[in-house]
Amino acid sequence: MSSTTTKHPKGLYLLFFTEMWERFSYYGMRAMLILYLTKTALEGGLGFSDSRASLIYGFFTGFVYFTPLIGGWLADNFIGQRRSITLGGLIMVVGQFFLAAKADPLFLTVGLVLLVVGNGFFKPNIAVLVGDLYPLNDSRRDSAFTIFYMGVNVGALIAPLVTGFLAMRYGYRWGFFASGTGILLGQLLYNTLSNRLLGEIGKTPAVSQTVNGKTEKKPLTKEEKDRTTIIFVLVAFCTFFWAGFEQAGTSMSLYTENFIDRTVGGFTIPTEWFQSVNPAFIILLAPLFSLFWNFLACRGKEPSIPVKMGCGMILLGLGFVLMTGAALQRDAAACDAAKASLLWLVGAYLLHTMGELCLSPIGLSMVSKLSPVRLASFMMGVWFLSSFAANIAGGVIASFFSKLGAMSIFMTIAAVSVCLGILLLLLRKWILAKMHGIK
Repeated sequence: MSSTTTKHPKGLYLLFFTEMWERFSYYGMRAMLILYLTKTALEGGLGFSDSRASLIYGFFTGFVYFTPLIGGWLADNFIGQRRSITLGGLIMVVGQFFLAAKADPLFLTVGLVLLVVGNGFFKPNIAVLVGDLYPLNDSRRDSAFTIFYMGVNVGALIAPLVTGFLAMRYGYRWGFFASGTGILLGQLLYNTLSNRLLGEIGKTPAVSQTVNGKTEKKPLTKEEKDRTTIIFVLVAFCTFFWAGFEQAGTSMSLYTENFIDRTVGGFTIPTEWFQSVNPAFIILLAPLFSLFWNFLACRGKEPSIPVKMGCGMILLGLGFVLMTGAALQRDAAACDAAKASLLWLVGAYLLHTMGELCLSPIGLSMVSKLSPVRLASFMMGVWFLSSFAANIAGGVIASFFSKLGAMSIFMTIAAVSVCLGILLLLLRKWILAKMHGIK
């Protein structure tokens, strides 16, 4: 049943800031990673080739989104969401400090492994807690996930600016240290206020929850199976979206570093700072998208979940059309020193952000609605599998950047994204039928 109030519980804002600091930590580190791997030792980096660095980046960012499947299952069955968030956060603090300790392949490996493990406990469970703050059909739920998603992007906006400045001025280790400090602040806030603002939600593993004093272990109903199937179907489509979207940290970052004119008014913008463009657009556009969806809903014309996601994939493809334009401009100059206009890059980030707003917060809310209660964290981990496969695929794609050239990569991603977006629109009626009335 729908809520009679538009006011959100205070616990939402605690989760907002906890997630904001965790994302500050992740995106601050991520903005530096490809450059840290490719810069020479004299520049404070590890001196890896572009190809090797792209593969490391892709497998790391991929497994960051695989371990939530395991962490979600452990939370559902043994640990509970609340303790999982604390455990994951503390493991990630140690991982960031390993990266900060020394520019060495061993320290890099240990640090990245700890970040992967810690994120597995943290990421699926905090999203589940957001959904648990509301009854199933509460009309505030989609709005809550949009607010929560803005927390993600506030952290993602600030982080590259801070860590990029520290890396440029003092060295990469200070950027990693700042990332570790961010997640530590988030954990202090969460553990200080969670009992007061979250009550009992997430303390007990879902499998241990009882009805009339007895633990229920009923098989999934047909409707639950159909809804679970739809989660897997949409995960498959979203894998292709994120494979293109995550080029921001690899091929687009390398292209920006070498082939985009980053000088404005005599100041050369650090490449790391462009990682803040997407979250800045998110913060600006998310309220507008929320108002737009509400405007359409009041008139009975709000697009369905598959339509929104299909449009998101098409927008991603159009963003890569602009990156193809940047490559064409540079090729037309017929000069190795020529650089493409900054406007191509900013326009691509704008379209990618619009696509993300049609897909990511909608997907989080959708999973919280469609998942069987006792599998909530596990299914949230399944949702993140799209990013796992996508980041690995994205790293593999970016590893061919030097061999195939920017034009081929950008054109291919554009074509595949648009075609899959159209296919998702064509499948909308079948998907809605399998959702059995949940919108």
